[in-house]
Amino acid sequence: MTLDQPPERKPVAVPVPERPRRFLEAVRAMQGNALALLPKIAFTQPIVSGHVVRRFHMVMDPPSLKRILKDAAADYPKSEEAQAMLRPALGNGLFLAEGAHWRWQRRAAMPVFAPRNLTALTPVMTEAAEASCRRIAARPGRQDMYQEMLQTAFEVIAAVSMSEDTAIPREVAHRAIDRYLETAGKASLLDILKVPAFVPRPKRVVGKAIISDLIRATDAAVEARMGREPADPPPLLDLLIGASDPETGRTMTAEELRDNLLTFLVAGHETTALTLSWALYLVAFDPAVQERARTEARAVLGDRPAGAEDVANLPYIRQILLETMRLYPPVAILSRTAMKPDQLRDREVRAGDVMLLPFYALHRSEVLWDDPNGFDPNRFADPKAIDRYAFLPFGAGPRVCLGMDFAMQEAVIVLATMLARFRFTAIPGRDPEPVMILSLRPKGGVWLDVEPV
Repeated sequence: MTLDQPPERKPVAVPVPERPRRFLEAVRAMQGNALALLPKIAFTQPIVSGHVVRRFHMVMDPPSLKRILKDAAADYPKSEEAQAMLRPALGNGLFLAEGAHWRWQRRAAMPVFAPRNLTALTPVMTEAAEASCRRIAARPGRQDMYQEMLQTAFEVIAAVSMSEDTAIPREVAHRAIDRYLETAGKASLLDILKVPAFVPRPKRVVGKAIISDLIRATDAAVEARMGREPADPPPLLDLLIGASDPETGRTMTAEELRDNLLTFLVAGHETTALTLSWALYLVAFDPAVQERARTEARAVLGDRPAGAEDVANLPYIRQILLETMRLYPPVAILSRTAMKPDQLRDREVRAGDVMLLPFYALHRSEVLWDDPNGFDPNRFADPKAIDRYAFLPFGAGPRVCLGMDFAMQEAVIVLATMLARFRFTAIPGRDPEPVMILSLRPKGGVWLDVEPV
């Protein structure tokens, strides 16, 4: 770059403070955007340690992340703060359960996500992509693609989770999930100060009331399906009802089925919707990438929607999605609690220390990535060239996301179908703002000009 050239424009990013925030300043910032706690040094150092009420370590070091998430995963369970935020909605299902209770559920649920079951459910993804294209074509011009992707992804997860006779109304589920995440999903000063759990957290009390209608509807869906023959093809609920722990033969109770069904509904639609929304923002940001992706999609699909058989033939579309999750990982921070003393690089870890795993900083590390804030799908042309623990959109180790293949297949099918049919153009002054409240959302929506090609 010469002196008279402007700096290369980058996609939107979270503003990073030059200096660490003071305690109350950090708490206020976290309640609006959890990523606001990341100091600039987190993008240049492997581990950042400190003490704010409790000792903490931010870990951006791949070997240390491998130890926390895989090699010594049992010594680093989910933090109490994360459990408190999500348990009213997700109960004690796979996402939040720990120890033996988690292990038997995981063993029972793994066959549910076997390739044969995934293949049987993928026509739903194709139908949802086609329905989304019809809605978009009916309102050409400026559109909020975030809201459209939320609807599309929820239609997929609802259809694959439940049979038609027990389906939860989309309006009930989407409204409850969205309002719950906006209230109970925010950090509480009482959690940070380690105030006992019996002291009410006002936003969490409101959140529990908000989610109650969805819990009742999910209980009714479970009750209606238990004891009946599975549908054909069987939805996730029917597969879970028929699942058992291969070691003990144990099956899930109605309450455990409810908790896991809610986990799939909440996690299974928003994370995919976010990835698709940010991907559409990025292809509008870089028209050359969009045109290359469109050429690939049209060569494979022509005028038809994508299906499961097409996914392997759409490698560049997949690269775009992987690069999207690098820049905007849906789950941008995980937190764990150290249960035993340990050593990570030169850092002493004590029992009770908070372990923050900021994947947002890991994915933008100046040490691990060339041009870390730039958008370049080509960096995923050879996935084997990427350090396994430098890129963690689905986590890793024994708790790696069970629905990872499902989510990637859905995202490729939807994005390829849309790019083959529409051109997406950025609207000046309408860039989304990356804000993390449990998940990394585009505040203000993803507003784009959309026209058929």
